Amino acid sequence: MMGADAAMELWKASGIKQKLLFTLGIIFIFRLGVHIPLGGIDLAVVDKLFSSGNLLNFIDLFSGGALAKFSIFAMGIIPYINASIIMQLMGSVIPKLEELRKEGGESGRRQIAQWTRYFTIILGTIQGGGMAVWLWRSGAALGHPPSAGTPILFLLATTAAMVAGSVFIMWLGEQITERGIGNGASLLIFVGIVARLPSYWSNTSQMVNEGAVSAFNVVLLLMVFFVILVAIIFASEGARKVPVQSAKRQVGRKVYGGRSSYIPFRINQGGVMPIIFASSVLLFPATINQFAKNEYIRMATDALAPSKPLYALLYFLLIIFFSFFYASLVLNPVELAQNLKRYGSYIPGYRPGRPTAEFIEKILTRITAIGAIFLGIIAIVPMIAERLTGVTTLQGMGSTALLIMVGVAIDLYNQLQANLLARQYEGFMK
Repeated sequence: MMGADAAMELWKASGIKQKLLFTLGIIFIFRLGVHIPLGGIDLAVVDKLFSSGNLLNFIDLFSGGALAKFSIFAMGIIPYINASIIMQLMGSVIPKLEELRKEGGESGRRQIAQWTRYFTIILGTIQGGGMAVWLWRSGAALGHPPSAGTPILFLLATTAAMVAGSVFIMWLGEQITERGIGNGASLLIFVGIVARLPSYWSNTSQMVNEGAVSAFNVVLLLMVFFVILVAIIFASEGARKVPVQSAKRQVGRKVYGGRSSYIPFRINQGGVMPIIFASSVLLFPATINQFAKNEYIRMATDALAPSKPLYALLYFLLIIFFSFFYASLVLNPVELAQNLKRYGSYIPGYRPGRPTAEFIEKILTRITAIGAIFLGIIAIVPMIAERLTGVTTLQGMGSTALLIMVGVAIDLYNQLQANLLARQYEGFMK
């Protein structure tokens, strides 16, 4: 673990300190925007809407409380995440996109990133427009009762403000990724979840004081969360180490190579991204269900509410799907086998080329399956525990929040460790 001395060394390092301060500054701006409300909205009506059910509160988890306040950041970073999911899925079926991602280099990645931004605006406009209509029909639009004519200017202004806020959050996340510490999108979601924890605990304490739930059930649920937390940490750091041997070659009188090393195949190659992707996909029909007025649409999507068994089943299956999908993006067995052959390395017992690629693919499939099933089980266990204990006020601290918080925290810790080791290496070289 990173001790106090290492933390002080990180802080004293000029380059790392600047990254940390820059990241903290971006987080401050993000949290400040959460508290800037949209104009023309009756917040008293919004409070009543959020007190009527858990779905809106669950969606609010990904905006860090911005949705409950209907601030300029109400949509959060969800449109950007959904756009990223769709672009990555399209990259697997459209050869041109796949070629651009693999062989386009830095310019190709920038082009795909630009297309993702455009798609974010499209999705944000659709989602923001739906939210604006829902506000008006719910009576939350000041000066525009639902019985009156359609308030075009209110709908356009509200939609534009929410889209602008979502695009700004996307830009903040990109700035953290490029100039700060950690993955920007994941870190902003992490900060939003942490900011919501005091309210979850306050609501739970109130239920205990009122006798709605027993303190024993709350403690029991917290123990389940603690066990899951420990399991997530151990699984996140687990890996299958495949030995690699470099071939010996002689240049003049000197012999190079011949050293042994290993390739670590992590149990969870995708990290926290399968959880974020699965949650984002399931939030889309849940959002339609909340805002739609058509009874047939509501009946079709009501089964996907977070409290329903079908939601838990689809959540489990989507986590498995995105775990395999993300692992295929992170690691290509054929390319890895070719790189090993190119640099004169090999896996003992397997010939270079196709046999090595088949062995790597076999290992990757097995270890990804283990990690995906583990993530799926961890995701639905808190849902079952909440239903059995009757404590629903800690839904925000459930599977999604724990997995995201632990995943982001471990990723941030690893990046800080890497920066610290790089600085020590630079000091040694000097």
